[in-house]
Amino acid sequence: MTQAIIFDMDGTLFQTNLILEPALEATFNKLRSKNLWKGATPIEQYREIMGVPLPTVWETLCPMHSSEIRNQSNKWFQQELIVQIKSGNGALYHEVEETLKLLAMKYPLYIASNGEMAYLQAIIEQYQLNRFIQKVYSIECISSNNKSDLVQWIIKENHITRGYVIGDRSSDLQAAKDNQLTSIGVRFDFAQESELELANYVVTSFKEILTIV
Repeated sequence: MTQAIIFDMDGTLFQTNLILEPALEATFNKLRSKNLWKGATPIEQYREIMGVPLPTVWETLCPMHSSEIRNQSNKWFQQELIVQIKSGNGALYHEVEETLKLLAMKYPLYIASNGEMAYLQAIIEQYQLNRFIQKVYSIECISSNNKSDLVQWIIKENHITRGYVIGDRSSDLQAAKDNQLTSIGVRFDFAQESELELANYVVTSFKEILTIV
């Protein structure tokens, strides 16, 4: 039997809130410069939906724009996020590195994220997470844009029979349930109490995970 732990990235391992606002502001500045946006950058609206697939993000933030403009906005946004990461403006959550080090001694660790692969790789490289993480899986890898399907793919590819999904949003917790894994919700920046009710366990600090697994 293979027991593994599957982590979300944004709002679980990585403090996305530190780079979200400047990257989004830069993206909407480009839209404003091309007369494609008027008014303030919808940062709070994005915070509310943080964790959903990127096509849904841009459908929500730019409902009146064409798919071409949404796609271009997302490209700009991804570029700006990576610039922020490589500039050292992001950070892992407190105790993530030491906790992953301990967990990796006993379990294979994976990442399942709604983020794009280039973005995820930038985080992996910046913080050398490949020391602990066996493989990173992006929602880009599957056609459904459904995290439950992504986790199912990870399970099949790595012959996982039991384990945990750890994340901050309902898609993470539902993915655990749909695949008969145990869910651990993290009460960090983007977590919502109504969604955390879906979790088998909830932690407020990352090292608490060690007491559960």
